[in-house]
Amino acid sequence: MAEKIAMENAVAEIDGDEMTRVLWALVKEKLILPFVDLKTEYYDLGLENRDATGDRVTVEAAQAIRRLGVGVKCATITSNAARQEEYGLKALLPSPNATIRAILDGTVFRAPIPVKGISPTVSTWKKPIVIGRHAYGDIYRAAEMRIPGPGRVELVYTSPEGAEQRLKVADMEGPGIVQGIHNLDGSIRSFARSCFQYALSEKLPVWFASKDTISKTYDGRFKEIFAEVYEGEFKTRCREAGISYFYTLIDDAVARVIRGEGGFLWACKNYDGDVMSDMIASASGSLAMMTSVLVSPSGAVEYEAAHGTVQQHYYRWQKGEKTSTNPAALIFAWTGALAKRGELDHSPALAAFARRLEQAVLRTIEEGDQTGDLARLANPPPARVLNSWEFVDAIAGRL
Repeated sequence: MAEKIAMENAVAEIDGDEMTRVLWALVKEKLILPFVDLKTEYYDLGLENRDATGDRVTVEAAQAIRRLGVGVKCATITSNAARQEEYGLKALLPSPNATIRAILDGTVFRAPIPVKGISPTVSTWKKPIVIGRHAYGDIYRAAEMRIPGPGRVELVYTSPEGAEQRLKVADMEGPGIVQGIHNLDGSIRSFARSCFQYALSEKLPVWFASKDTISKTYDGRFKEIFAEVYEGEFKTRCREAGISYFYTLIDDAVARVIRGEGGFLWACKNYDGDVMSDMIASASGSLAMMTSVLVSPSGAVEYEAAHGTVQQHYYRWQKGEKTSTNPAALIFAWTGALAKRGELDHSPALAAFARRLEQAVLRTIEEGDQTGDLARLANPPPARVLNSWEFVDAIAGRL
């Protein structure tokens, strides 16, 4: 075995839950540790540890990403009532992704991993669609309340000087629910700039969509700021690069996406990006064939697996079954982080290793060794359908 590749600085390693936690350890053992003298600051964001620390560990993980400049994150559970009972949690905790994104701000860019022999289920798509997802606010930072009975609900703004503005939300006729969401002009502006900068670097046209016809103030402000940033900072640069900017309503955007050929950056508000990135990933082949990176205005980046913790596979694994869960997104989270660390630390060997590992994953799939999610879509059908452990071994053999 050749000497391991050295790392000058650490990355923040953020472990997760269930099947992805199992595969996270497998990927490190077989595909990274034999080749890299890995340096990480480890944070356990498994649900039990978040509960035990009162979610302090999530804040510490986000601060580590900001301090080190690079983080890599496994998929994590967002607790609900069923999870609270299953895991015996002291309290329901917020989404760890939302907590990290609120601290780092910025934009999440998600792109399908194209591979020969796996065609999108949307027949018109010829080029990948990249999602640029705003990473702050909306329902992920919402305040919610159950209303016990009739009464008035209001929004109240109090200035530092004590002046108030009030707006009626509803005169409730009986029990119900209310939700308050917010965003910041500065965060929206950073989001717009990040999208146009990404589009210029990748030579992609930009689409932005919201629902300003209904949400005239909230969504309307997103539309205004995107237009301001484009007109004031990027219009000339985009035109010189042959890049267009297009705004439409979110429902119209969805219709256009489905009948279009792809090949653009789709900038989405936080919740829209959450939903649409899963749609793009699934229609492109698999939720496991999607890269995801959070780019903070500070320059810090966090690479993650964009899918969930694969709960049902985990229950089967607990019973002794070796499932055919696709670890590609987990692997590409690691390669993204290692390549970025190599770039920042001027370590071409580390960056080159990350790209070799990515190519080994693609060659494994293209040469007919596939997990079950891809085997159902492959043309021609794969030579072998592998469980996760066999698939990782096949990648390691090619690497």
